[in-house]
Formats: sequence, C-alpha cells, structure tokens
Amino acid sequence: MSTPKENPVWYKPVMFGLMILGLLWIITYYVTQGQYPVPSFGGRNILVGFGIAILGFLMTPRWR
Repeated sequence: MSTPKENPVWYKPVMFGLMILGLLWIITYYVTQGQYPVPSFGGRNILVGFGIAILGFLMTPRWR
C-alpha cells in the first residue's frame, strides 16, 4: 500500500482561508444589519457565507 501524497503548499492556507472568509461574510452581514457585504442579496448573504465556509470544510478530508 502506498503512502498518501503530501498536499501542495497552498492547500492548507486556502482551506482555512475559505472557512474564515465564510465566517467573516456572515459576521459582516449581521453586524452591518444587511448593508454589507452585498445588499442586493438580502438574506441570501447567509447562504453565500455558509457556502464559502462549506467549501473549506469539504477540503478537510483530503488534508494530509
């Protein structure tokens, strides 16, 4: 059985960056009472924030 390959150098910063960006997106939406990050999205800003964070979490199983 072969040993798993190491991830590229950029993998971990992108993974954690997406998780943090999603969290910051949601926090920004709540703190500014919907004025930011994208006012025209309205409540969908929550979905965008969770979507970004979920992309980061989906990267975790491949992290070595």
